Amino acid sequence: MLLGIFALSAVAVAGREVSSDLDTFELMLYRSLLGVPVVWALARWRGEALKTERLRLHFLRNVFHFTAQNLWFYALALIPLAQVFALEFTTPIWVVLLAPLALKEPLTRRGLFAVALGFLGILVIVRPGVVPLELAHGATLLSALGFAGTVLSTKLLSGTENTYRVLFYMTLMQSGLALLCAAPGGIALPVAANLPWILVLGICGIGAHFCITQALRLAPASIVSPLDFVRLPLIAVVGMVLYGESIEWVVFAGGALIVAGNLLNIRGQQVKP
Repeated sequence: MLLGIFALSAVAVAGREVSSDLDTFELMLYRSLLGVPVVWALARWRGEALKTERLRLHFLRNVFHFTAQNLWFYALALIPLAQVFALEFTTPIWVVLLAPLALKEPLTRRGLFAVALGFLGILVIVRPGVVPLELAHGATLLSALGFAGTVLSTKLLSGTENTYRVLFYMTLMQSGLALLCAAPGGIALPVAANLPWILVLGICGIGAHFCITQALRLAPASIVSPLDFVRLPLIAVVGMVLYGESIEWVVFAGGALIVAGNLLNIRGQQVKP
């Protein structure tokens, strides 16, 4: 799980580094194209089948993920990294709200309280009326909603699809989506200086998925998932060292409320009979 956290942080840095030369569609195109042969080779090595009977659900999952990832990369270039990560932590809150519709799971009082804490955390971070709201804040919250759709559709796929199959169709379909979106404006070729960062995006993006999936197989979600919140202080330090971003106490205060809501919900899942 810690390797996955470092990989996701590396993806954030790489995304910001290339944002001045590549738009989000181009960034997603090169990242996905790099991922296709990597996942295919890993699946062949492990002897995992890639044929699926659930293309429609794979496509729905990838529309959610592609949209969310583009919004996330857009926000990375405009607001401090710690704000992006803190607001991204609302993804489990959206899952709680949407699970009754998508998965027919009940919405409990504990879940509603977790949602309330998450919403309060959002208000603390963005401080509407106190500081100007950036379009990137809205993009980050929409990306969290898209990631929640990804989580729910992945859950629906989990009964029949292995990890390699999910990742293969993710990279393959998102290559096509990125090509369709990037082509009308012309696709810029990456300059030599960006090639290492694109490599980081492709390898660390896939690596993070594998690490987190493996962590969830080795230990209960109630133990593994809270480790994800290490990303907030880690990325705050990265933003300070690499980009001179100040570490704001309100980001950590709001993040703590969002984390508290998530932990409350995890605890509720753990104690279910």
